[in-house]
Amino acid sequence: MLTARGLRRLAAAVCFARRSASAVAALPGAGAARFHDYDAAITECVGRRALREGRQVHARMVTAGYRPALYLATRLVIMYARCGALEDAHNVLDGMPERNVVSWTAMISGYSQNERPAEAWDLFIMMLRAGCEPNEFTLASVLTSCTGSQGIHQHQIKQVHAFAIKKNFELHMFVGSSLLDMYARSENIQEARRVFDMLPARDVVSYTTILSGYTRLGLDEEALNLFRQLYNEGMQCNQVTFSVLLNALSGLSSMDYGKQVHGLILRRELPFFMALQNSLIDMYSKCGKLLYSRRVFDNMPERSVVSWNAMLMGYGRHGMAYEVVQLFRFMCDKVKPDSVTLLAVLLGYSHGGLVDEGLDMFDHIVKEQSTLLNTQHYGCVIDLLGRSGQLEKALLLIQKMPFQPTRAIWGSLLGACRVHANVHVGEFVAQKLFDIEPENAGNYVILSNIYAAARMWKDVFRLRKLMLKKTVIKEPGRSWMILDKVIHTFHSSERFHPRKEDINVKINEIYAAIKAAGFVPDLSCVLHDVDDEQKERMLLGHSEKLAITFGLMSTPSDLTIQVMKNLRICVDCHNFAKFVSKVYGREISLRDKNRFHLITEGACTCGDYW
Repeated sequence: MLTARGLRRLAAAVCFARRSASAVAALPGAGAARFHDYDAAITECVGRRALREGRQVHARMVTAGYRPALYLATRLVIMYARCGALEDAHNVLDGMPERNVVSWTAMISGYSQNERPAEAWDLFIMMLRAGCEPNEFTLASVLTSCTGSQGIHQHQIKQVHAFAIKKNFELHMFVGSSLLDMYARSENIQEARRVFDMLPARDVVSYTTILSGYTRLGLDEEALNLFRQLYNEGMQCNQVTFSVLLNALSGLSSMDYGKQVHGLILRRELPFFMALQNSLIDMYSKCGKLLYSRRVFDNMPERSVVSWNAMLMGYGRHGMAYEVVQLFRFMCDKVKPDSVTLLAVLLGYSHGGLVDEGLDMFDHIVKEQSTLLNTQHYGCVIDLLGRSGQLEKALLLIQKMPFQPTRAIWGSLLGACRVHANVHVGEFVAQKLFDIEPENAGNYVILSNIYAAARMWKDVFRLRKLMLKKTVIKEPGRSWMILDKVIHTFHSSERFHPRKEDINVKINEIYAAIKAAGFVPDLSCVLHDVDDEQKERMLLGHSEKLAITFGLMSTPSDLTIQVMKNLRICVDCHNFAKFVSKVYGREISLRDKNRFHLITEGACTCGDYW
């Protein structure tokens, strides 16, 4: 039998080293251990996650015929759960003649923390059926388990939330924070915001969680506005909060705010946090300032593969293929590339128009690093082929690739069919997309545009009737820019901007000036059966032209005009921006759905290839 002195020696052995197997074997067998001796030994095992030693303590209990009381049995459940031995923990729980809320919660928490949500949820239901009343810690634990292979289970969250309201636990810090986190992760941002607003006390975690929920949904403007409000109210910020905020500013391409946040980070003298530096690299690159991105990258005392990937992706988005290749070669001497690295390199080749080099790189990856390939890599090569007009070859690659083609891959090829006016392949690809996502209006619109470019007006009208029948609605094109901390948004033929009259006068003035310099409108970008004069008027109403005009009116001549668009920029607007840059001597940064266009003195970094 293990003596009290022996148990104390066992606890000491756990403290100094995990040599308890031999230590226990050498302990004298005389005497009887008391409750607090077992408790002290188990506590040491819990603190150090010492599973082997914990099992030895449990075994000595059994050998000694010692029946642990409710508290001690619960400590055994906690010890096994902490060490990841969930089956052992459940066996102890099953063998307990009585259980309390702590016993059940320890087991539920163990399943939850070891990413076994189904068992956690089932045990929670069993607890309720056994008549044991959950407490706030039980609810906080089970909320993190409302997930499965198909994602987060909204109905489970709502059930726990309803129970929390019924038992007046909703405003408890642990429960409220868990509800906030799960609603944010499940993209139910309205309910997440309601919970956030009701929290009696907020900490840096809850602030970061709600901001992250907005950015995850692409609600970057809302995230920025909320941050400004909360910061003025004295919000606490840490490195993770700033990383989330920088992600929102990346989505908005808000250079001014980005520089302010960077300055705030420097003034606070925060300790080095690699994820924060990576977010700065990404933010500056998405604001079109690769020089700043590279400066942050070069000044990092250490870099992970994520840091290299962020810089490579920045170059790739701007179509700077040679810089991508140069940095990639330098990287290979420092760290091992991963799947994202290879994707960034292929993206650089695609946006840079280096078709043969990109295909050679892909062939090399297939032969040497095929285990890193996924659908995104194939999608990048299909995009590369599509941009270069090799549509049949792209279609053949889709049919031969070892993955099921995604909607993104088919969508990329359909967009290429629009650019190269290929009706035959376009119809085939569009039908695939109609089967996958019949509610996506964009696919109908692109096919309609393909028909319109081929002057197949009957098919255009047939497709538009089909859209009405299926009640699919086209996403409207919009462009925006940030001026004096205000986001100005423009839609086609803008009628609601407070300075619309001034913008209309100015755009006609610009149009006359650039036509005198040789600009010729590309009427093929108007996909309506109307006369040429009407087509010219329709082209002038495009949202990016209105945003560029407003920028020309409202910013000093030495400042870059920065415009963002939610869709791909059309050829006519691209040419318009180049002529405005040349005639007015302005630098224009255009970020559309796919890439960046930095236009200086009438030339674009994309080389007219996008």
